[in-house]
Amino acid sequence: MEKLPDAEVSSILSLSAALSYGAASMAMVFINKAVLMEYSHSMTLLTVQQLATALLIHVGRRLGYTRSRGLEMSIAKKLLPVSLFYNANVAFALASLKGVNIPMYIAIKRLTPLAVLIAGFVSGKGKPTIQVSLSVILTAGGVVIAALGDFSFDFFGYSMALTSVFFQTMYLVLVEKSGAEDGLSSVEIMYYNSFLSLPVLMFLIVATGEFPNSLLLLIAKSNSFYFLVILILSFVMGIVLNYTMFLCTIVNSALTTTIVGVLKGVGSTTLGFVLLGGVQVHFLNVTGLVINTGGGVWYSFAKYQQRKSKPPKRISDVEAHRK
Repeated sequence: MEKLPDAEVSSILSLSAALSYGAASMAMVFINKAVLMEYSHSMTLLTVQQLATALLIHVGRRLGYTRSRGLEMSIAKKLLPVSLFYNANVAFALASLKGVNIPMYIAIKRLTPLAVLIAGFVSGKGKPTIQVSLSVILTAGGVVIAALGDFSFDFFGYSMALTSVFFQTMYLVLVEKSGAEDGLSSVEIMYYNSFLSLPVLMFLIVATGEFPNSLLLLIAKSNSFYFLVILILSFVMGIVLNYTMFLCTIVNSALTTTIVGVLKGVGSTTLGFVLLGGVQVHFLNVTGLVINTGGGVWYSFAKYQQRKSKPPKRISDVEAHRK
């Protein structure tokens, strides 16, 4: 069998990573929303998800199914900020889903590219193009208009979603940097992230008073076949989402990951009107979501053109992933 050129392998890997992350991210929004409609203790849910991830990777490494390295203190110290920002993002996102319907949640999360651009500008990556700037303004304007027409407006939910955007931006930038500098694979970053998350999350569920009642309720709820199925799905998809997100960020970039998030939001927004309920249709709401989606698509197109016009990087993302 003829071996594919490295450039073609890189393109296939990049595309596969982006598509996988988009599909997993879209599915995870609906699964989490379904679980939280039945079980409101989001911090306990996140803790169990991270515990399941850490155990699965550890067992897989022991049995030889993964080539990930064991824990190293020097790397753990470097990845601690990644873990903190990641868990803060997921915790605030889960909290926001309790009060925000899916289309509005996706519209708010679509502000992540704006935050990534600001972070890049502050760190010296340069000024964005006019097209990128206008598309980001259009996306943000759509959120404001949609919020004005959202009769189910929940201040707490909106605040949680906006805070989640900030933390998501920070960990994406740090993941991209960690993968490039330390040559860590997506599985290794996911393992460190889960392992480092557990002490913090366990402290939080005790400090906030969720534990032990939340665990007892989780066990009681598991008697329901429907809840058990969506709970297991949330665990499995949580692992898949983490893996594909880290893979996409390492193989491509933090910016590519945010672009994929924007594009998958188009389908999620449409499905959000018909699945799981909780959406009150209003002219301003629909108009704002259309503007927000249009801005997101325009942003993705502008960034694609911008990246296409630049020469390819000398550092091979495929080689970094293989280490």
